[in-house]
Amino acid sequence: MNELNDVVGQAQTAFEQAATPADLENAKALFLGKSGRITEMMKGMASLAVEDKKSRGAAINLAKQAIETALSNRRQALADAELQVQLQAEALDVSLPGRQRGQGGLHPVSITLERIEALFGSMGFDVAQGPEIESDWFNFTALNTPEDHPARSMHDTFYVEGGSATAPNLLRTHTSPMQIRYAVQHVKKHRAMIDAGHSMPEIRVIAPGRTYRVDSDATHSPMFHQCEGLWVGENVSFKDLKYVFTDFCRTFFESDDLVLRFRPSFFPFTEPSAEIDIQFQTGPLAGRWLEVAGSGQVHPNVVRNMGLDPEKYIGFAFGMGPDRLTMLRYGVNDLRLFFDGDIRFLSQFQ
Repeated sequence: MNELNDVVGQAQTAFEQAATPADLENAKALFLGKSGRITEMMKGMASLAVEDKKSRGAAINLAKQAIETALSNRRQALADAELQVQLQAEALDVSLPGRQRGQGGLHPVSITLERIEALFGSMGFDVAQGPEIESDWFNFTALNTPEDHPARSMHDTFYVEGGSATAPNLLRTHTSPMQIRYAVQHVKKHRAMIDAGHSMPEIRVIAPGRTYRVDSDATHSPMFHQCEGLWVGENVSFKDLKYVFTDFCRTFFESDDLVLRFRPSFFPFTEPSAEIDIQFQTGPLAGRWLEVAGSGQVHPNVVRNMGLDPEKYIGFAFGMGPDRLTMLRYGVNDLRLFFDGDIRFLSQFQ
């Protein structure tokens, strides 16, 4: 029995001296492993008489239980010590003020879009929204750009599944399709009035939204924003276009001395057509002509596709890039900054 007591004492001492779980497992092997002291004692019982085996076995089991208890206690002590070290390392000062969640805000392009909608809304224009996956007819054909028209090459775009071989679907390359969609619905609503020979209420609408083309550089992005405008009535002239867009630009940029230039150009859906340039009189861009929009009188074929008689109804359309307007308004020289998602850049506009 003294021998067993000595083994238990030795095991307890070895366990207490173990500084890490690995050291503890090594000490355990000395007493409870395959070649450990207790295991060897169990093997030595084979040569004892039956009666001696019972008493010897009982004594060895008690010693084994005492060693296992000491082992379990030391394991728990090491685990508790490790936990305390971790708690000290990760201690929180509950007296410190909490971290406040940052307040979000509108994206600079969204700010520009809201500003555009508000300014044209004050001039009586509705705001139309439409699908970004558009049909070939609304995106091209209805806008006087049939399949073999060379202007389509300027609209390298993303075609998507759906539609048919002769009428594929695509990510819209401009928001002009909404002009047709809005006008068609407007004409249907007032068809009885038109057929009776009465004057139809004027179509006055802008269509802001995302558009897609295969472009990517400092001033172009595969996804970008456009805002198209349309005003159709019985007596809407190019003079009205110049007045409306000049008033919009001067108000948008808060510059009464802003100069506009309407430069002859070509678009399939307008005739005559004009590029619109602006010139600031003061500031870092003073004296430079900057292109901001395309415009013109709505082509007779487009008026027909709206369901109207081009001999009676006339109007103008324009298309501008809110992304470019945002760049000019805030002095940003790389369009890609708007879409990189860098909080350091975007937070400047809050």
